Formats: sequence, C-alpha cells, structure tokens
Amino acid sequence: MVSKAQGKTVKTRRVFYIPGYDPIHPRRYRELYRKESAAQAAISGYEIGLKPKAGRGNYGWQVNAEIDGQRVSAQVEVLVWSDIVRESMSSSIPATYWQLLRTAWVYIGSGALWRLMRLRKGPVIAALYPVGMLIAQALLAVALSLLTYGLLGMLSEHWAARLASAALGMGLGVALLRWFKNKDGKFFAYYLMHDYAYSAATKGANPPQLEARMATFGDAIAAALTDDVDEVLVVGHSSGAHLGVSVLADLIRSGRVAEGGPALGLLTLGQVVPMVSFLPRAERLRGDLRYLSARDELAWVDVTAPGDGCAFALCDPVSVSGVAPEGKRWPLVFSAAFTQTLSPARWKALRWRFFRLHFQYLCAFDRPRDYDYFQITAGPQTLAARYDGRPASKSRIDHAVSKYTSVAA
Repeated sequence: MVSKAQGKTVKTRRVFYIPGYDPIHPRRYRELYRKESAAQAAISGYEIGLKPKAGRGNYGWQVNAEIDGQRVSAQVEVLVWSDIVRESMSSSIPATYWQLLRTAWVYIGSGALWRLMRLRKGPVIAALYPVGMLIAQALLAVALSLLTYGLLGMLSEHWAARLASAALGMGLGVALLRWFKNKDGKFFAYYLMHDYAYSAATKGANPPQLEARMATFGDAIAAALTDDVDEVLVVGHSSGAHLGVSVLADLIRSGRVAEGGPALGLLTLGQVVPMVSFLPRAERLRGDLRYLSARDELAWVDVTAPGDGCAFALCDPVSVSGVAPEGKRWPLVFSAAFTQTLSPARWKALRWRFFRLHFQYLCAFDRPRDYDYFQITAGPQTLAARYDGRPASKSRIDHAVSKYTSVAA
C-alpha cells in the first residue's frame, strides 16, 4: 500500500542522487545545486541555502529552504559510482577502437539499434556520434601518416630514407590520435564510446562490481527509510535512472520498505533506459521495470524533454521495453518542455549545447511550470502529492518496441 506519509506535508527529507555515467567527483553536483538553486529561488521567490552535511557516510550537503511559507530541511547525498566509471574509461587507444567494433556489433547484431531509432533519433544519433568521430580521427591520422611519407619519400629514393619517412609518418599519426584523446573534454568521443560500451560489453547485464555497488546504495536508502523523516526521495539522472529502478525494486522485494514509514519517491530525469533494456541480456532490468511499475509502495515520476537530444524523451521506459504488466501504475511520464520553460534567449544559447541540456533538469528554469527540481527536493510536498492528478503527456510513447522482453526469474 502507499505509505500514509505520501500525502503529508514534508518538513524533513532524505534525497539520494544517483548520477549517470560520470567520472567526475560528486562535488560537481553540490556546486551545481548551490548555484542553480539560488538562481531558481530568485526567479520563483523562495529562500534556499546549503551547508555542509553533518556526519560521515556518502558525500552530500544539507539544504534548508522556506517555500510557500513552510520551512523544510533536506539532506542530499550522492550515491557514487564514479570510480567504477573511471576504471571502465582507462582503456588505451587501440582498446577503445576495439570497444567501438564490439559495441557496434552488439547493437546492430541484436537488432536493438533499429528499434531504438523507432523511438527517438536524437539519442541514437548521440550514440552514433562517437563511432563517427573516432573513425574520422583514425582516418585523419592515417592521412597524416601517408602525407608525411609521400612528401618526404619523394625527396629520396634511398630505402633508409623512405623507412625513416614511414616511421615519422606513423609517429605523427599516433601523436595526432593521442592529441585527440587528450582533448576529449571538447570532443566527448572517447567518453561517449566508453559509456555505450559499458552496457554493451555485457549485453545489458550488470557487471558484478556494479551489482555490488548497487547493493550498498540499497543499504543506504533502507537505513534512511528507518529515519524520522517525512520523505525519502531517490533521483536517478541519465544512466542513473535504471540503477535507481533496480535498487528500489530490490528494496521492495526484500521487504525493506515498511508500511507507515516515510513516503518513498523515485524521480528519473533524462533517462536512457532503452539503451540498456533493449539489449538481449537485460533480463534483470526488464524484470525490475515490470515489478516496480505496479507497486504502490512508492511514487515514480519520469521527466524528460524533446529538447534533450541525449534522452529518450517521453518514452515510457516500462512500456517501450515490452514489459508493462496488468495494473501498471508507474511511471508518470511528462515533459520539462525546455522550449516553453526556458526564455527564448536562454533556449537559443543552450539549444546546440547537447551535454549541457542533458543536465538542465538539475538547473533553474526562467519560466517554470510544474517542474522545479529544487521544490521537489527541498519543498513541502512529497513527490506523490505534488503530482497527484497530474496527467501524463499526451505525446508520450507507450507501446512495446523492444525485441527482447524476457525478464529475470
């Protein structure tokens, strides 16, 4: 049953933020929250401030806010898996190109790529971008090597000089590839390739190291559910969305979400669930999607926006994965509507900054409607109460598309 606390006023809240595939230290999220919450408070006319989190445990911060005349205290913690991400990104240049071939084969050979394109072309283009960019970088390196050999080799017919020219050309080609990798903070080719390769390597199954980390996430959330707080809110962004689904499914299955405890909410933002759930060995994720979508122990809201080219905007992650059960309740799917909630000037400035837009859900809006990240995480309403009666977006995609629909036993 839905907790009695789902509809009560919130004075205290525990928030657990699960990042996407991100190697950066979690302080990045604290600074983003600090800056953007202040901006949103100035726009929307409420008060909000941050201070260091007390005690040990997960990295986090304390938020104190006064919204709609009510004071709320929220403790925000980041459930970190950036060390796993960094380890998976430590591949050499040749290993990355091998990942490219293997990942392309998994998505093309399984038929997942064609079905993903039937949902949204934006995230598929984003997935193809690192493939095209890495191939272009390799071709430029080969061209530089051949050009160097051709120019210097023509100056001499001596075999030793030609050998030296070939060696120099190869060296310059390798140097160019290394330069591209060192500048990947601008190109994002290696980063995105590692991201897609991470799930493709196991064809959608969770690697053991990630499963172990998800278990620790579950322990932290379970402990919070025994605290004297009004709501426990889990926020999963990007790849963190499907981790949040599995973590909460495990908690409810194991009986660690007690009736009468704090309200439990799951907010998924900019989700890319189909990139994993459409793969052949994603039985665990598909089973968790199916299970969680029918539970009344929580409220689950999924927010995306068509302007976010990196997310599967308005795609119901349960339905498109082909695992919607009878009695499906969740998620409530609606749009953050960037073109309407951002001013024309701001939308113009951000429109082609795809990676920045993918984080807009965590930022301030010039003309917010019913989505305000800071009111959700630090306001006086539970997630369930805030969106009680809110209809799903009419333009959502909620029919089965995945070829693979088997679930874990």
